[in-house]
Amino acid sequence: MRLYGKRSVSERLKADPASIKRLYIEEGLQRPEIVSLGRKAGIAVECLRSGRFAQLAQGNQTQGVIAEVTKFVYRDFDELISQDPASVLIFLDRINDPHNLGVILRSCACFGNFSVVLPGHESAQVNETVLKVACGAENYVPVSLITNLSVAIQKAQKQGYWIASTVVEGGDNPRQARLNFPLGLVFGSEGQGVRPGLLKHIDYRLTLPMTGAGLSFNVAIAVSIFCYEISSQRQADEKK
Repeated sequence: MRLYGKRSVSERLKADPASIKRLYIEEGLQRPEIVSLGRKAGIAVECLRSGRFAQLAQGNQTQGVIAEVTKFVYRDFDELISQDPASVLIFLDRINDPHNLGVILRSCACFGNFSVVLPGHESAQVNETVLKVACGAENYVPVSLITNLSVAIQKAQKQGYWIASTVVEGGDNPRQARLNFPLGLVFGSEGQGVRPGLLKHIDYRLTLPMTGAGLSFNVAIAVSIFCYEISSQRQADEKK
């Protein structure tokens, strides 16, 4: 896999330099911080002429920096729910757009203490596009890849998690609801929402109030809003 761009590469150098095999810098561009971090970590740094560099870039915006990295490593779900109950679980049901997944990872990283759970079927997985959009967020957000979302949700509930689902209408206002922790939150696709089979296992449903146009939020934006509200409630609880 490859990482493209200064932010993605520099965050990986800081958080997990062992996962980087080689760094490529476009000839004529000065990237002293990245080169210094790479050499300190014992990573090979290669300066490439523009033509060769463009071949590696494959049309991606790189800011003159590319890193070859090891394959993304997913976290074991059973270990995640047993070892890190403070982390809110973000279950994604049929979220196919890698750009949305990248934005979701970035939002989760910014707010902190969130983990993402992906099904192996009908879902975007962590690829180069996701990593580029995430801008290094993958270093700070555990991501689990599971076989069955329904089974994973029930496992989490047995471990003490409360599971909420986001729905377009009919759910409680998250600002007025008392969110229980440990918490898992299920987001469905924009076109079809959360599958009925998953809703059978939900403890409560949440709906973002919208007083404007009769549209719906992009799923990545919805995740960001919910992460903000969850973080606010957690901080309030910690102050009590």
